[in-house]
Amino acid sequence: MKRKIVLGLAASAVLGLSWLVAGQAIPKAGLPVLTTSAGQSTDVTTLNIVLDEAAIAYDYCDVPTPEMVADGVGLGDRKSADTGFYAESHTDLSKYPKGTPFKTVIFAIGASLKGMGASGLTLDGEETRLRKVIEYCKQKKIFVMAVHIGGESKRGPAGSDNERMIDAVAPLADYIVVTKDSNKDGRFTKLAQAKKIPLTEIEYALGLVDIVKQVLQ
Repeated sequence: MKRKIVLGLAASAVLGLSWLVAGQAIPKAGLPVLTTSAGQSTDVTTLNIVLDEAAIAYDYCDVPTPEMVADGVGLGDRKSADTGFYAESHTDLSKYPKGTPFKTVIFAIGASLKGMGASGLTLDGEETRLRKVIEYCKQKKIFVMAVHIGGESKRGPAGSDNERMIDAVAPLADYIVVTKDSNKDGRFTKLAQAKKIPLTEIEYALGLVDIVKQVLQ
């Protein structure tokens, strides 16, 4: 299934990839990295595929709490069946043993009421959880990267589900990456300029592969 998605992304990128950086050069962050969703859409699956394609090992959890982030690599050996959340650990344990603190957390922004419902979350609950996780990251100096690769389908009017997820994460991020379709109205450009956050705009989601290779050292 993952391979089919990758091939679909590659087909969209036949004409090549391009990006622009607003304000600053592409920043550098460290490993190990945790990926998660802001809004429980399937865009986080694309994010994980991107890291697979970039040959970057990662841990993933759909609804991590600050306590789980604090557990570091391996997420405290929690089991999905026992806790109700979905978690995977792909980090290279020879380099980063279990419990190694995360240096980067990447949020894939995109709301899905179906996805939130499956995780037992309300929109308000997801928003609150995200703010708590990001607050923890800030306290521990964990690099926060926000990606919006869902295009227009994951945007909406002010106050909508998708815009609330953007509001919860993007203004507090250390770095933002968006696809051109996600930024048609220039919202991310204006936000990045106002908050002095480095922003990269890519043509297609597959362009994120090269970006994460540059960011994650």
